[in-house]
Amino acid sequence: MQQFFNQLLQFLQQGISAIFRFVQLIWTWSVEQVTTLMQAPWQDWPLWKQMLLVLVMAGVIWALYRAARELWDAGERILAAFATLLAVLVRTLPRVMVAGVIALGGLWVLNNLDVSSVLPSSLQLGSR
Repeated sequence: MQQFFNQLLQFLQQGISAIFRFVQLIWTWSVEQVTTLMQAPWQDWPLWKQMLLVLVMAGVIWALYRAARELWDAGERILAAFATLLAVLVRTLPRVMVAGVIALGGLWVLNNLDVSSVLPSSLQLGSR
């Protein structure tokens, strides 16, 4: 069970890592494109190209605003979900502790209880 759990965690970690690498690739490329746009020699361009540049920049600003807004909303939801997760982890601690105590007590009883004096010899497995 422990090996399965470890393999599952490793699989999830690799999957999440691949997603973040892809996201980083897209962000890096996009930042390079926006930086290149901002460094364009627009002063020497004719008026119609400057007006087109303003439209392109408005599109970039709109897309970045939408992305920032969506990231902000997702961040709020992630924070709320994390707080809920922490509350559930704390709330379930007593039950987990009880399960551990039951397992410990059961194992102690199984290892230390001698019922050979109480059980008839026909019910004892080692008597044959």
